[in-house]
Amino acid sequence: MFESIRRAKLQREGLSCGKTRLKHQEGDLVDELRTHPAATVAVYVVFFAAIALLMKFAAGAVPGTVQPQVTAYLCVAAIGAALVVHLRIALREEVADNTELVIVLGTLLLQLAASVAMMGFAYQNSWSGALPILALPHALCPMVLSVILGRRMGLFGAIYSTLLGAMVFVAVNPITYLACSSLIGFLMVLFTNRVRRRNKLFMAGLYVGCVAAVFSLVLHESSGAIESAALSRIVGVPFAVGVLTGLIVGGGMPVIESIFGVTTEVSWLEQADLNHPLMKRLSIEAPGTYHHSLVVANLSEAAAEAIGANAGMTRVCAYFHDIGKINKPEYFIENMDPAHNPHEDLTARMSALILIAHVKDGVDLAIKHKLNCSIIDVIEQHHGTSLAWYFYKRALEQKAQILRLVEEGKSKEDDVPQVSEEVFRYPGPKPQFKESAIISLADAVESASRALEKPNPSRIEALIDELIQGRMMDGQLDECDLTIAELAKVKASFMKTLLSMMHSRIKYQKATENPTTLIHPSRETGAAQHVHDGRAMLMASSYAGGVETVGSDKKKRPTRKPPASAA
Repeated sequence: MFESIRRAKLQREGLSCGKTRLKHQEGDLVDELRTHPAATVAVYVVFFAAIALLMKFAAGAVPGTVQPQVTAYLCVAAIGAALVVHLRIALREEVADNTELVIVLGTLLLQLAASVAMMGFAYQNSWSGALPILALPHALCPMVLSVILGRRMGLFGAIYSTLLGAMVFVAVNPITYLACSSLIGFLMVLFTNRVRRRNKLFMAGLYVGCVAAVFSLVLHESSGAIESAALSRIVGVPFAVGVLTGLIVGGGMPVIESIFGVTTEVSWLEQADLNHPLMKRLSIEAPGTYHHSLVVANLSEAAAEAIGANAGMTRVCAYFHDIGKINKPEYFIENMDPAHNPHEDLTARMSALILIAHVKDGVDLAIKHKLNCSIIDVIEQHHGTSLAWYFYKRALEQKAQILRLVEEGKSKEDDVPQVSEEVFRYPGPKPQFKESAIISLADAVESASRALEKPNPSRIEALIDELIQGRMMDGQLDECDLTIAELAKVKASFMKTLLSMMHSRIKYQKATENPTTLIHPSRETGAAQHVHDGRAMLMASSYAGGVETVGSDKKKRPTRKPPASAA
């Protein structure tokens, strides 16, 4: 309230425009609940209570089943304790907050609830043998977790959906249930590796449906129950369940992403569209920054692939990392008019403030255009708390110059500016995750490589080493989880990509003015034919030591032997 009163007063005095800059995740209650231990305990309590209810519903779905006793609940509690320990010890990085915990446990409950409903439908229609078990959606939880949180979480879902399902459906054959659930669940994780198109989810469901159909046929054949049941039902039901699972997950994935604020690799590829309004503005208003962003995206994506990070996310975030430069593009060197440098009319401190402001401007634009939270994080972090060294050095030089004038009596001590390093540092925070750190390094490497004269492998390698070493010494990589081994792979990737982009070409010789050098006589008629691709002939001849006139009557000069002294 007091801040708004102060801003209104400044606005009346003409010292403020009255607008406030948007900030990313400021005082949000949801952010507090994501990591609060009490919220974590509440999620586990709700999960186990829901499992207990599902056990009662499953017993009621199968005719003649006795309601579960205390022993059954104790067994489920033991499996639940193993689940909690597994998450807290082995999968702490994958399940970093309560949002991801809700996704994991909620997907498990969703599969078990759908299985209870399907089990009731199967017994109402008098399905017998292993068919009611094979008709359950065993692949639902492994598929969702594998696509959203990775294959390790997919395997986690396959394991605990099998163990908990065997306890929920106590009325069916536990051995058959364990075999079917584990087979289908683990195969689904296998088929959902690097899903970059939504149709791959349908294909994964199709493959799993085929395996389930064959397994159903083998089970019924081995038990002798194939004669009493229709063959089409034995094969068709498991196949249809697998295909429908792939279709439902593919269609429902955008809903899950919007509810829980997660982004799959499929969505990152969809967002890598250069026709976004911000990217269109960047290409028109700041073409130099636009080209810089594309190069940084190439560098970053290759480095992310090298260390196993999220390459799609890295590319998209690199596209948008400098969108804040749209507000004042002419103050950045890649967009600057060669005939006029606007920084010549400004003090070093003001120039630094304009450059540093592009981070906050970028966050403001990203929030207004509702960009992904990870993109906003990268915009905030891609400079970390690094120093605008050029203008800081310029400010020190200006201060030293005024001090000399004071000593000579040509200026007053009040004219000496106060130069603080903090004023010339970016607001941060430092990079918090691997993809952000890679983009930060790629941004620095690409900018510095533009100043290289006659780039060669040794100079490029020295530049990369110097920049990364400087970032490490400045503490800019202290808060991300990049290891030394991964940093070495990032360096090698930068080196390879920059060499491919800055390679030299063959210096073509100028075409001679004599037109006879570009014609040759026809073998059949003797008429002259023009050579349409003169550049190809010149390039080929450049390896042979010069351009020869084709069809010349002059004899070729014999090659001289080197003198004996050359041996």
